[in-house]
Amino acid sequence: MTQTKITLTPEQADAFGRELDAIKERVMADLGQRDADYIRRVIKAQRALEVGGRALLYFPPAWLAGTAMLGISKILDNMEIGHNIMHGQYDWMRDPTIRGGEFEWDTACPADQWRHSHNYMHHTHTNIVGMDRDIGYGILRMSEDQRWSPYFLGNPLYAFLLMVLFQYGVALHELETERIRAGEISVADKREVLQAIWQKTRKQVLKDYVAFPLLAGPFAPFVFSGNLTANLMRNVWSYMIIFCGHFPDGTQEFTVEETQGESRGMWYFRQVLGSANLTGGKLFHILSGHLSHQIEHHLFPDIPAQRYSEIAGEVEEICRRYGIPYNKGPLLRQFGTVVRKIVKLALPPKDRAETTPKDRERVAA
Repeated sequence: MTQTKITLTPEQADAFGRELDAIKERVMADLGQRDADYIRRVIKAQRALEVGGRALLYFPPAWLAGTAMLGISKILDNMEIGHNIMHGQYDWMRDPTIRGGEFEWDTACPADQWRHSHNYMHHTHTNIVGMDRDIGYGILRMSEDQRWSPYFLGNPLYAFLLMVLFQYGVALHELETERIRAGEISVADKREVLQAIWQKTRKQVLKDYVAFPLLAGPFAPFVFSGNLTANLMRNVWSYMIIFCGHFPDGTQEFTVEETQGESRGMWYFRQVLGSANLTGGKLFHILSGHLSHQIEHHLFPDIPAQRYSEIAGEVEEICRRYGIPYNKGPLLRQFGTVVRKIVKLALPPKDRAETTPKDRERVAA
């Protein structure tokens, strides 16, 4: 889909940045007991769901309820607790159990690697092709600015496998598989990264698929399948929320040249154009880790996520005044456009001599 080129003058960008800075300063100054109470309630609920779910898996008639509870607990741990805590959203509380730089979550990806590949690489270089490794996760073609090769004919298959195995796809993120495939680096160069991934993945596999099933004795198959299904629930849900926040129709990617020397206001501008929100109710926002407000998260990744719904209307109004598209829509509609993009980008460009739309602009100039 052809997108209209939108830009801001330096003066507009500075004014836009000042308005968004003012929102952040106001919210950060207001943080207090209700925010601390909120995250502690969510952690308490997540732990209760996990304990209750695992206990019910020992009783086959309650398998469905136990699996659902365990799956929801894993979603909460991944989305609303782990992701947000590791962004430092609650560091101001000075509680060592939820300090962003030390928190470890219940998933295959080592937290230290996530803090680099996501918190730094992705949030600094959002949607910059060649710098933001979240564009395609090293295996997918998710932008017309990614050069096509026959490998990408498998785009739909790779996307499906990434969805059902998402925690392992995220775990391999720091491995930079696209650079290994291109011959820029070797597997040996990533020996320490691989070792950390192996240690964390082994721990998760032993916990969910060996230790808990063995404790169940004759009910081991029910516990094993419950853990497998709960992990699948978490993987599919996380994939859908994250991909719908970054790749539906209307989101944009950028070249390195386009973002050189950008001001604070233009950085905000890029975050808005490269993100999309999902509409829904309060429970939906909680289960998404409030990444349903992906625009606000990319603007203010260190603001406690439950505050995003309070400021989303104000951010949207500011974007409207500056003529900046504010992309939002329901989950299924946004996901439908993501799937369409995955299939479309599997195919070679119509004009193989001019690989991307931006290449064609440069040729015309």
